[in-house]
Amino acid sequence: MDRTRFRRLVHRAVASLPSEMRRALDNVAIVIEREPSAADRRAGGVGSGDDLFGLYVGTPLPERSGTSYPLPDRIVIFQGPLERHFHPHDIPKEVAKTVLHELAHYFGIDDDRLETLGLG
Repeated sequence: MDRTRFRRLVHRAVASLPSEMRRALDNVAIVIEREPSAADRRAGGVGSGDDLFGLYVGTPLPERSGTSYPLPDRIVIFQGPLERHFHPHDIPKEVAKTVLHELAHYFGIDDDRLETLGLG
């Protein structure tokens, strides 16, 4: 899939969020990268044989204090692993699921709760 189409899938996933969730997104950048780096894989807690589809880097909203956060948090969506792991027909749904999963981390929802919600 070309980069432009993949980028549209990510933007569509964000645009499909309820408006109150979109309004709550503050100082967070959503970026697309082809592949996770070794550092990304470590931060995501995945081994060399596992796929990493997305990564949230930052301080979840519930953990923030009154101090300022000049650099934006980052949500990274990795195109290569998603394309390799899923059938092309399923990629739009899986991109949306990955975006929601990483945004949930931004809002302070941990992996155990995400599993319960079916976003693990």
